[in-house]
Amino acid sequence: MAHSKNRATDGKITYPPGVKEISDKISKEEMVRRLKMVVKTFMDMDQDSEEEKELYLNLALHLASDFFLKHPDKDVRLLVACCLADIFRIYAPEAPYTSPDKLKDIFMFITRQLKGLEDTKSAQFNRYFYLLENIAWVKSYNICFELEDSNEIFTQLYRTLFQVINNGHNQKVHMHMVDLMSSIVCEGDSVSQELLDTVLVNLVPAHKNLNKQAYDLAKALLKRTAQAIEPYITNFFNQVLMLGKTSVSDLSEHVFDLILELYNIDSHLLLSVLPQLEFKLKSNDNDERLQVVKLLAKMFGAKDSELASQNKPLWQCYLGRFNDIHVPIRLECVKFASHCLMNHPDLAKDLTEYLKVRSHDPEEAIRHDVIVSIVTASKKDLSLVNDHLLNFVRERTLDKRWRVRKEAMMGLAQIYKKYSLQAEAGKEANSIDDRLLVERIFAQYMVPHNLETTERMKCLYYLYATLDSNAVKALNEMWKCQNMLRHHVKDLLDLVKQPKHSANVWGLLAFFFSGNLPDPGKAQDFVKKLAQVLEEDEKIRKQLETLVSPSCSCKQAEVCVKDITKKLGSPKQPSNPFLEMVKFLLERIAPVHIDTESISALIKQVNKSIEGTADDEDEGVPTEQAIRAGLELLKVLSFTHPVSFHSAETFESLLGCLKMDDEKVAEAALQIFKNTGSKLEESFPHIKSVLLPVLQHKAKKGPPRQAKFAIRCIHAMFSNRDTHFAQIFEPLHKSLDTENMEQLITPLTTLGHLAMLAPEQFAGPLKSLVANFIVKDLLMNDRIPGKKTTKLWVPDDEVSPETLAKIQGIKLMVRWLLGVKNNQSKSGNSTLRMLTAILNSDGDLTEQGRLGKPDMSRLRLAAGCAVLRLAQEPCYHEIITLEQYQLCALVINDECYQVRQAFAQKLHKGLCRLRLPLEYLAVFALCAKDPVKERRAHARQCLVKNINLRREYLKQHAAVSEKLISLLPEYVVPYAIHLLAHDPDYVKILMAKNENNSHAFIRKMVENIKQTKDGQSPDDAKINEKLYTVCDVAMNIVISKSTTYSLESPKDPVLPARYFTQPDKVGEPNTFWDRPPGTILNMMTESQEIALQDNGLSAFSPKAANVLGAVNKPLSATGKLQTKLSRMETISNASSNSNPSSPGRSKGRCVGTTI
Repeated sequence: MAHSKNRATDGKITYPPGVKEISDKISKEEMVRRLKMVVKTFMDMDQDSEEEKELYLNLALHLASDFFLKHPDKDVRLLVACCLADIFRIYAPEAPYTSPDKLKDIFMFITRQLKGLEDTKSAQFNRYFYLLENIAWVKSYNICFELEDSNEIFTQLYRTLFQVINNGHNQKVHMHMVDLMSSIVCEGDSVSQELLDTVLVNLVPAHKNLNKQAYDLAKALLKRTAQAIEPYITNFFNQVLMLGKTSVSDLSEHVFDLILELYNIDSHLLLSVLPQLEFKLKSNDNDERLQVVKLLAKMFGAKDSELASQNKPLWQCYLGRFNDIHVPIRLECVKFASHCLMNHPDLAKDLTEYLKVRSHDPEEAIRHDVIVSIVTASKKDLSLVNDHLLNFVRERTLDKRWRVRKEAMMGLAQIYKKYSLQAEAGKEANSIDDRLLVERIFAQYMVPHNLETTERMKCLYYLYATLDSNAVKALNEMWKCQNMLRHHVKDLLDLVKQPKHSANVWGLLAFFFSGNLPDPGKAQDFVKKLAQVLEEDEKIRKQLETLVSPSCSCKQAEVCVKDITKKLGSPKQPSNPFLEMVKFLLERIAPVHIDTESISALIKQVNKSIEGTADDEDEGVPTEQAIRAGLELLKVLSFTHPVSFHSAETFESLLGCLKMDDEKVAEAALQIFKNTGSKLEESFPHIKSVLLPVLQHKAKKGPPRQAKFAIRCIHAMFSNRDTHFAQIFEPLHKSLDTENMEQLITPLTTLGHLAMLAPEQFAGPLKSLVANFIVKDLLMNDRIPGKKTTKLWVPDDEVSPETLAKIQGIKLMVRWLLGVKNNQSKSGNSTLRMLTAILNSDGDLTEQGRLGKPDMSRLRLAAGCAVLRLAQEPCYHEIITLEQYQLCALVINDECYQVRQAFAQKLHKGLCRLRLPLEYLAVFALCAKDPVKERRAHARQCLVKNINLRREYLKQHAAVSEKLISLLPEYVVPYAIHLLAHDPDYVKILMAKNENNSHAFIRKMVENIKQTKDGQSPDDAKINEKLYTVCDVAMNIVISKSTTYSLESPKDPVLPARYFTQPDKVGEPNTFWDRPPGTILNMMTESQEIALQDNGLSAFSPKAANVLGAVNKPLSATGKLQTKLSRMETISNASSNSNPSSPGRSKGRCVGTTI
């Protein structure tokens, strides 16, 4: 080494071979080139190369000069840093630099270069990684332990590494950083508070969320160095928690967050800290106790925590806080209980006694949260809570505060629903007794009717806002049923006044009452006895008339109920079944919640939320949710209690809502005006004078939905509506222009509703408008190319204005036809041809390929729904050909999921209203092919609901037997068989309940069909073959599912003449498959394939094409195209046997499965 020192003192620098002198006299590029050669030389050297070490000693010293350490070029600095890192490796354990200041400068310089690790995409990243790897492997920074400024060096290094770490770094970078930092902690004499803060700050939630990678790095470092760093962590918490020296660190205010994070990382880091928390739980400072309680709640409640068993004194001390004098602390303890019960059932016994005390806490919020905690755990698993805890919930149903009672009752109901109403047990849960009980709970506990009006409406408002969708439906249905029952009572009162009563009318009334009162079997006796009482006692009759009057107030209702009950009651007969039945009736019809004063108070409450002055957040409801629910509530009540809205104050408030910028608020106000404003013109002329200009403006320039309701309002509310309609129609009709599609949507919406409501007033202009503007200018032209995308559907706000305008154009045509209600001008035929052309062309009517797939999906849906709307009008249903019906039916198998979903909903809605003919019920059979399980389940539900609804309707309307063929659900079978016979895929027919021996009726119907031929293609052998095949499958299902099919059919079925020819008079039935049932199903599979192949080619032949076979296309669950089949381009509207005019192209639909 003496020789080395001599070499160092003579100042001569030796460079590696091929490297010339490196000084400030050469260019930057040349300097970089020479330094790279130096780097290569040092990289190849090892510690045993003594001669080379001596040879390049002066070069090593030269590279540490200020010229290089402060060089402005980053590439030069990086290369020098790599050299210095290798120099420390080569000359270890003794570095060639002896000056402490120089060592500090060198390590601060290397630390600065490590910032280059941040950019992982940099061309120099590999060199930065080499630098990190080198100093981590050699532990170069350990040289600094002896320096006075070592803490500054280490702190700067740690800060740099935590700053540069990011998600672009791989595991190797992370590992080398941990190695480098852990060596400093484990091999050093101490860890300063400043260095500890540099690590711990990354655990603070704000920093953790800002840089997740820095958090992971700190976590890994603490795990690696747990034993070495634990004393310094303990010292830090001692200083802050015990001695109150918050100035020792900037992290003092985050001390509890740090304890939680450190406990989650490694509980051994806090072995000496946890006992200090027991001391803090007994602090005199409320806020400090609260912070510790929140911290320990998270630590004890964590899923894998063993703290309660490991530190029993701390657990017992924490339980004591359930009885803390400070309310927020007790509240926090109660909230913690649900997590503890769910994650640590073994602690339930310890919690029970404390929760018992808190369930009687003087604070309402604490009693409420006790219920929430127990119910939450119960809903997860009933075994998590013991009987004592459930009993606490039961006791709270009698709490003095409504909010607590509501939570307790709702909680018990939820637990009951989850664990009791399962499988068969839940089928009778919707009985009349259940509904009466729910209504009684609602009126007495959830929204107590004896509350002051403002408080009662506030209670109803926030309850409605917190209910889930099913509960809201139930509540709406409750009001509708009560309103219907009031009408039945009104009919009874009118009947009593008449001198003669028809026996049929009595029976009908008794039937209506039987579905709304307990013990339906005694309904007829009850109705007769009630009628007798009403005839004999005029006072009771008048009180009942007051009770069912739309203008009855809540206070009047209570008085009437008491008087009627008192009058009918008798002390001598304490048990009176008739009186009990009357009480049930009065409970259901008495308007104890809603009257004019209540509606006014409710609107004020909604306005408070809109203005931001309501205490929504205090009630636990977000303001936006409260407003939305409040508007929905008002809309429902405007249907069931329209007269209660008849006050100047209410209408003025609604007028204020109408002028608001919020579209949803204004739209709801319009709907409420439409439902309630029938007498506004004569009773509130000052409101009319202000309202009319607003409605006219909305109809002309408002959003489409507001324009729609504005027109309906004018139609429902004003007598001289023709004048008002003309003032709206003329300017809109003249201003129609396809150049600005966005400005076209509202006028088309308005004109469409005017066409439906006043078709005769605008007959001439409307016909010209439809023929010239809607069809020729709008629908037959694609002006703006659609976005090219593989998506089949986009959200509403992404649909192009042109497509929205075309949809409104289609709706306008349909509304015009629905208003005219006749087909004398053959406009119905033309419109149907247009709609089926849209369906034939997959929504691209012009077939120019300019429309995007989402636009085509929207147009297909609009066309399919338009056909459904027209089919609800008898004059148009008659002209819909079988091909058009089948093409419309196929929309339920569309390749786009959203189209299938929306079409099925429209279909279900039309069928439930008994407006769509029975054959459309058969369309649900095609849903068996839907690849999405939920869609198939929905179709089954719709089918069953429609079957039950029609049977119920037939029970209530015995006089409609002449319309049996259009109502009896069994008559859907021939339509379904015909539809499936024109479909290449096999679908099972859904079997309903065997009511009135319906299975024998279906068997007879199928036998009769097999005596006929297909009415659409009677001479097509292939079609008839498939028809008989479907009949055999249907027969096979009847035989396998029923034990009564062989009985005599109650009636001889009548087959629809359009679908089937007259039956053969001579000969045996067309039994195509005379084989065992299993063989039939196997042969069906073969016939499917043959039919699919045949139909795939049939569209190119001049023969009559099978429409379903031609357009039916397979679809995967995600809606992607699987195969292509030919399809007709247009279908003539002239006859049911029309041929396609030209071959067309097609895209996929659904493949078949079975319901």
